[in-house]
Amino acid sequence: MQEPAKLLLENKAWSEDMVAKDPGYFMSLAKEQNPQFLWIGCSDSRVPAETIINAQPGEIFVHRNIANQVISTDFNCLSVLQYAISVLKVKHVIVCGHYGCGGVKAALQPQKSDLFIANQWLVHIKDVYRLNQDELEFLAMEKKVDRLIELNIIEQVYRLAHTPIVQYAWKTDQKPTLHGWVYGLENGLINELITLDHYTRINPIYKYAD
Repeated sequence: MQEPAKLLLENKAWSEDMVAKDPGYFMSLAKEQNPQFLWIGCSDSRVPAETIINAQPGEIFVHRNIANQVISTDFNCLSVLQYAISVLKVKHVIVCGHYGCGGVKAALQPQKSDLFIANQWLVHIKDVYRLNQDELEFLAMEKKVDRLIELNIIEQVYRLAHTPIVQYAWKTDQKPTLHGWVYGLENGLINELITLDHYTRINPIYKYAD
Protein backbone atom coordinates (compact mmCIF):
# COMPACT_ATOMS: atom_id res chain seq x y z
CA MET A 1 0.00 0.00 0.00
CA GLN A 2 1.30 3.43 -0.93
CA GLU A 3 1.90 5.76 2.00
CA PRO A 4 -0.48 8.54 0.86
CA ALA A 5 -3.25 5.95 0.56
CA LYS A 6 -2.53 4.85 4.12
CA LEU A 7 -2.93 8.46 5.29
CA LEU A 8 -6.34 8.64 3.62
CA LEU A 9 -7.42 5.42 5.34
CA GLU A 10 -6.20 6.77 8.69
CA ASN A 11 -8.23 9.93 8.09
CA LYS A 12 -11.35 7.92 7.31
CA ALA A 13 -10.91 5.83 10.45
CA TRP A 14 -10.38 8.95 12.56
CA SER A 15 -13.45 10.66 11.10
CA GLU A 16 -15.62 7.60 11.72
CA ASP A 17 -14.31 7.31 15.28
CA MET A 18 -15.11 10.97 16.04
CA VAL A 19 -18.63 10.64 14.63
CA ALA A 20 -19.21 7.46 16.63
CA LYS A 21 -18.31 9.34 19.81
CA ASP A 22 -20.28 12.47 18.89
CA PRO A 23 -22.55 12.41 15.80
CA GLY A 24 -22.69 16.22 15.70
CA TYR A 25 -18.94 16.77 16.17
CA PHE A 26 -18.06 17.96 12.67
CA MET A 27 -21.27 19.93 12.22
CA SER A 28 -20.47 21.88 15.35
CA LEU A 29 -16.82 22.32 14.41
CA ALA A 30 -17.71 23.57 10.93
CA LYS A 31 -19.77 26.51 12.22
CA GLU A 32 -16.85 28.66 13.42
CA GLN A 33 -13.47 28.67 15.10
CA ASN A 34 -12.80 30.47 18.36
CA PRO A 35 -9.24 29.60 19.41
CA GLN A 36 -7.70 31.34 22.39
CA PHE A 37 -4.13 30.64 21.28
CA LEU A 38 -1.90 31.35 18.31
CA TRP A 39 0.96 28.86 18.12
CA ILE A 40 4.09 29.78 16.16
CA GLY A 41 6.15 26.62 16.09
CA CYS A 42 8.86 24.76 14.23
CA SER A 43 8.03 22.71 11.13
CA ASP A 44 9.85 19.72 12.64
CA SER A 45 7.63 16.64 12.26
CA ARG A 46 8.39 15.58 15.83
CA VAL A 47 6.72 18.67 17.31
CA PRO A 48 3.06 18.64 16.20
CA ALA A 49 1.41 21.52 18.02
CA GLU A 50 -1.97 19.98 18.85
CA THR A 51 -0.50 16.65 19.89
CA ILE A 52 2.06 17.83 22.43
CA ILE A 53 -0.45 19.98 24.32
CA ASN A 54 -3.31 17.52 23.86
CA ALA A 55 -5.47 20.11 22.06
CA GLN A 56 -8.59 19.38 20.06
CA PRO A 57 -9.42 20.81 16.61
CA GLY A 58 -10.53 24.42 16.98
CA GLU A 59 -8.53 25.16 20.14
CA ILE A 60 -5.32 26.62 18.66
CA PHE A 61 -4.49 28.58 15.52
CA VAL A 62 -1.17 27.32 14.14
CA HIS A 63 1.69 28.70 12.06
CA ARG A 64 4.89 26.68 11.62
CA ASN A 65 8.18 27.35 9.88
CA ILE A 66 11.82 26.27 10.18
CA ALA A 67 13.11 27.20 13.65
CA ASN A 68 9.89 28.99 14.70
CA GLN A 69 10.92 32.42 13.47
CA VAL A 70 9.07 35.73 13.35
CA ILE A 71 10.64 37.77 10.56
CA SER A 72 9.47 41.27 9.68
CA THR A 73 9.52 40.56 5.93
CA ASP A 74 7.68 37.23 6.18
CA PHE A 75 4.16 38.19 5.18
CA ASN A 76 2.97 34.63 5.62
CA CYS A 77 3.74 34.72 9.33
CA LEU A 78 2.60 38.33 9.74
CA SER A 79 -0.72 37.69 8.01
CA VAL A 80 -1.34 34.76 10.36
CA LEU A 81 -0.44 36.98 13.33
CA GLN A 82 -2.72 39.78 12.18
CA TYR A 83 -5.65 37.47 11.51
CA ALA A 84 -5.22 35.68 14.84
CA ILE A 85 -5.07 38.91 16.83
CA SER A 86 -7.36 41.25 14.89
CA VAL A 87 -10.04 38.81 13.73
CA LEU A 88 -9.92 35.75 15.98
CA LYS A 89 -9.01 37.84 19.05
CA VAL A 90 -6.67 35.25 20.52
CA LYS A 91 -5.60 35.92 24.09
CA HIS A 92 -2.18 34.29 23.90
CA VAL A 93 0.54 34.05 21.26
CA ILE A 94 3.03 31.23 21.86
CA VAL A 95 6.39 30.81 20.17
CA CYS A 96 7.39 27.19 20.80
CA GLY A 97 10.79 25.94 19.76
CA HIS A 98 12.42 22.67 20.70
CA TYR A 99 15.75 21.25 21.72
CA GLY A 100 17.50 19.39 18.92
CA CYS A 101 16.27 21.91 16.35
CA GLY A 102 17.89 21.14 13.00
CA GLY A 103 17.52 24.72 11.80
CA VAL A 104 19.49 26.09 14.73
CA LYS A 105 22.14 23.37 14.35
CA ALA A 106 22.48 24.20 10.67
CA ALA A 107 22.85 27.91 11.39
CA LEU A 108 25.96 27.17 13.43
CA GLN A 109 27.61 25.51 10.45
CA PRO A 110 28.96 26.84 7.13
CA GLN A 111 26.16 26.76 4.57
CA LYS A 112 26.15 25.10 1.16
CA SER A 113 25.79 27.67 -1.59
CA ASP A 114 23.22 25.60 -3.51
CA LEU A 115 20.70 25.93 -0.66
CA PHE A 116 20.21 29.61 -1.30
CA ILE A 117 16.70 30.06 0.08
CA ALA A 118 17.38 27.97 3.18
CA ASN A 119 20.55 29.98 3.76
CA GLN A 120 18.61 33.24 3.68
CA TRP A 121 16.23 31.86 6.28
CA LEU A 122 19.02 30.63 8.57
CA VAL A 123 20.85 33.96 8.51
CA HIS A 124 18.32 35.31 11.00
CA ILE A 125 19.41 32.65 13.50
CA LYS A 126 23.02 33.54 12.81
CA ASP A 127 22.10 37.11 13.79
CA VAL A 128 20.82 35.82 17.13
CA TYR A 129 24.14 34.06 17.63
CA ARG A 130 26.07 37.21 16.76
CA LEU A 131 24.07 39.29 19.22
CA ASN A 132 24.79 36.76 21.98
CA GLN A 133 28.27 35.66 20.93
CA ASP A 134 29.92 36.65 24.21
CA GLU A 135 27.69 34.16 26.04
CA LEU A 136 27.78 31.39 23.43
CA GLU A 137 31.30 31.44 22.06
CA PHE A 138 33.04 29.34 24.69
CA LEU A 139 30.28 26.81 25.38
CA ALA A 140 30.66 23.18 24.35
CA MET A 141 28.78 22.50 21.11
CA GLU A 142 25.81 20.65 22.67
CA LYS A 143 25.27 23.36 25.27
CA LYS A 144 25.82 26.04 22.63
CA VAL A 145 23.07 24.58 20.46
CA ASP A 146 20.64 24.27 23.38
CA ARG A 147 21.30 27.82 24.54
CA LEU A 148 20.99 29.26 21.03
CA ILE A 149 17.66 27.45 20.69
CA GLU A 150 16.49 29.19 23.87
CA LEU A 151 17.86 32.58 22.83
CA ASN A 152 16.24 32.23 19.41
CA ILE A 153 12.84 31.61 21.02
CA ILE A 154 13.26 34.63 23.28
CA GLU A 155 14.28 36.79 20.32
CA GLN A 156 11.17 35.76 18.37
CA VAL A 157 8.93 36.79 21.27
CA TYR A 158 10.56 40.21 21.32
CA ARG A 159 10.12 40.43 17.56
CA LEU A 160 6.40 39.83 18.09
CA ALA A 161 6.35 42.70 20.57
CA HIS A 162 8.08 44.92 18.02
CA THR A 163 5.33 44.45 15.41
CA PRO A 164 2.67 47.14 14.96
CA ILE A 165 0.11 44.33 15.12
CA VAL A 166 0.91 43.49 18.74
CA GLN A 167 1.58 47.06 19.80
CA TYR A 168 -1.79 48.20 18.46
CA ALA A 169 -3.53 45.32 20.23
CA TRP A 170 -1.78 46.27 23.49
CA LYS A 171 -3.22 49.79 23.18
CA THR A 172 -6.76 48.43 22.89
CA ASP A 173 -8.84 46.30 25.22
CA GLN A 174 -7.51 43.05 23.73
CA LYS A 175 -3.95 42.92 25.17
CA PRO A 176 -2.72 39.43 24.15
CA THR A 177 0.06 37.86 26.21
CA LEU A 178 3.18 36.61 24.46
CA HIS A 179 4.94 33.41 25.55
CA GLY A 180 8.22 31.74 24.64
CA TRP A 181 8.29 27.98 25.25
CA VAL A 182 10.84 25.26 24.60
CA TYR A 183 9.88 21.62 24.09
CA GLY A 184 12.10 18.70 25.03
CA LEU A 185 12.19 15.91 22.47
CA GLU A 186 13.66 13.54 25.04
CA ASN A 187 10.93 13.93 27.66
CA GLY A 188 7.97 15.53 25.88
CA LEU A 189 7.82 18.42 28.35
CA ILE A 190 7.50 22.16 27.71
CA ASN A 191 9.23 24.86 29.74
CA GLU A 192 8.42 28.55 29.62
CA LEU A 193 11.36 30.85 28.91
CA ILE A 194 9.73 34.28 28.69
CA THR A 195 6.38 36.02 29.01
CA LEU A 196 5.59 39.53 27.76
CA ASP A 197 2.36 41.45 28.20
CA HIS A 198 1.06 44.98 27.64
CA TYR A 199 2.96 46.22 30.71
CA THR A 200 6.28 45.26 29.09
CA ARG A 201 8.59 48.18 28.39
CA ILE A 202 9.71 48.06 24.78
CA ASN A 203 12.97 49.62 23.64
CA PRO A 204 11.90 53.05 22.29
CA ILE A 205 13.60 52.40 18.95
CA TYR A 206 10.97 49.70 18.24
CA LYS A 207 7.93 51.64 19.43
CA TYR A 208 5.38 53.15 17.06
CA ALA A 209 4.43 56.77 17.49
CA ASP A 210 0.64 56.41 17.23
